[in-house]
Amino acid sequence: MTAINQTVKAVRAVNRAYSNKWSFLAAFLAVFFVSFSTLATLDLLPEAPTKVAEEVTVSSNALTASVALAQPEDALRVEIPAVGINVEIKNPESTNVAVLDEALLTGAVRYPTSAKLGEEGNTILFGHSSYLPIVNNKSFKAFNEIQNLTEEDKILVHGETMTYVYSVTQVAQADAEDAAIPLTKSGHTLTLATCDSFGKKTSRFIVVAELVETYPLAS
Repeated sequence: MTAINQTVKAVRAVNRAYSNKWSFLAAFLAVFFVSFSTLATLDLLPEAPTKVAEEVTVSSNALTASVALAQPEDALRVEIPAVGINVEIKNPESTNVAVLDEALLTGAVRYPTSAKLGEEGNTILFGHSSYLPIVNNKSFKAFNEIQNLTEEDKILVHGETMTYVYSVTQVAQADAEDAAIPLTKSGHTLTLATCDSFGKKTSRFIVVAELVETYPLAS
């Protein structure tokens, strides 16, 4: 009988616990719904997080990932391995013809109002070309053979801190009566032009190239 009594007591204890569980659950739900309704009425419920799409604008003239532009700087030297050119670049501030012609006697010249390295626009370099067998000043042959460049040939222009690598996109001969070169261009363009004198309209070769890479000068 003792075992039966213990079993009966155990069953009754389980029934009480089960009954209390459902009573507790019912009370909890009642409190929850009352609280939820009150917060909703007072507009105190937290708002669900809203995912905001970030707007990304990509320029049509975006440079390749390898291009990291520095602060605008003067062009100091131009190298063109395909035709053996390696000459210094002068950066006169005046557009006076006599000043520019004097600068051409010591190397290539960046036209003063054209873009500096690292600036958007057209960086224009002029240089003499001469096919005489003997010349006393090597600067008269600064841009010899640029007409023999082909598409994708590389032009390296060294600045004060960076080297700028351009890829040739166009080689042409300009007519003596229509030799104007645009100063403003979108993107980062390099234009090379042969020149007898800034004060004369002579036929000239023109090479156009686009920036494809930059790297620190020391690397």
